[in-house]
Amino acid sequence: MKAYSAEIIAVGTEILLGDTANTDAQDVSRLLSELGINVYFHTVVGDNPERMMQAIDIAKSRADIIIATGGLGPTYDDVTKQTLAKAFGKKLILSEDAADKIRTFFAMRLPNVKMPESNLRQAELPEDCVIFENSVGTAPGCAFEAGGKHVLMLPGPPKECREMLKTGAGPYLKKLSEAEIHSHNIHVFGLGESSVEELLRPLMESLHNPTLAPYAKDGEVMLRLTAKAPTKPEAEQLMAPVLAQVREALGDLIYGIDTHSLENTVIELLIKHGRTLATAESCTGGLLSKRLTDIPGASKVYLGGATPYSEHSKAVLLGVERGLMQKKGIVSSEVALAMADSIRLKLGADIGIGITGIAGPDSDGSGQAPGTVFIALTTNAVSICEQSGLFRDRDRVRISAASHALDMIRRVLTKG
Repeated sequence: MKAYSAEIIAVGTEILLGDTANTDAQDVSRLLSELGINVYFHTVVGDNPERMMQAIDIAKSRADIIIATGGLGPTYDDVTKQTLAKAFGKKLILSEDAADKIRTFFAMRLPNVKMPESNLRQAELPEDCVIFENSVGTAPGCAFEAGGKHVLMLPGPPKECREMLKTGAGPYLKKLSEAEIHSHNIHVFGLGESSVEELLRPLMESLHNPTLAPYAKDGEVMLRLTAKAPTKPEAEQLMAPVLAQVREALGDLIYGIDTHSLENTVIELLIKHGRTLATAESCTGGLLSKRLTDIPGASKVYLGGATPYSEHSKAVLLGVERGLMQKKGIVSSEVALAMADSIRLKLGADIGIGITGIAGPDSDGSGQAPGTVFIALTTNAVSICEQSGLFRDRDRVRISAASHALDMIRRVLTKG
């Protein structure tokens, strides 16, 4: 069997105008990647038959599989089927079965409304095509082979497209693919993308299958390890030695493999070790608390937190001594430690986090540079504080500080 390449053509003037996000292409690309089908081009074209025909002609010259999304509805500007059928010399024929399903859909969903006859245009499909039933909406999808190309048409509404990928397009495409693509996402905190890339460049340059590539994310780096093989076990066998090399190179900078997030890892570790957590945040304004409570099950281990933003609130809510704040400064390791210890003791948690800093972009007049943040962690046995000051952008400072706090918790729990 041959290795196929695909091009996705998203049809819709609303996408070109920015009124609608092209999530269909994302969903289709993911499926194709899983099936080992290479996606080399994404094209977006408006609801214009001439420009659509130009896009199809280009796609025919460079792809084995053309997948069009959108433009299958009943209105005059829904011309995807007509244009693709013309491009490949196919006649459109009314499918009585598809027409009956459309009538049934209207009768069940809108029993008191007479169905406009224009809806039956959706049942006009290319001759000799495979019909994909639409279990969510009215427009069926379809696929046909012509001129050595496989052509698939899917509805534009994301919910309909996504469902049809599972029930129709996915099984159709799976028959064409000779291999599967499987990946592992390696999550790294503590090194920037360029540093990770420099450290692993010799390994990445030596690889062909599997491949290893870094991706910068907010405050962290993700490495995607990907292998192509006939079966998942064979892909795993290809990836195993590379994964071992990455683990050896990065050590405990890796906080998880195929995990959803750093906060997810922390919640799982807290549950595993039977520990509880409380937080006191100043410059992060509750971002750490928000990220923790986004995780289902966080209530088992996260007791709560406070957001004492001013000197007064730090004194009143947490009992941090005013003398300490005046002597050392609100943005200091001593105040961060006092915040962590106070919230831990007040809520009866095993671990306390205290964060104080200058998110920027301006200084607070203390002499500390914008972006300076002190993050403290305390337990009955541990009292540590680390300083972070890599960024001046307000959002990046806050994200980085919250991530730094999560990583400190991870490291303490991992060490037992």
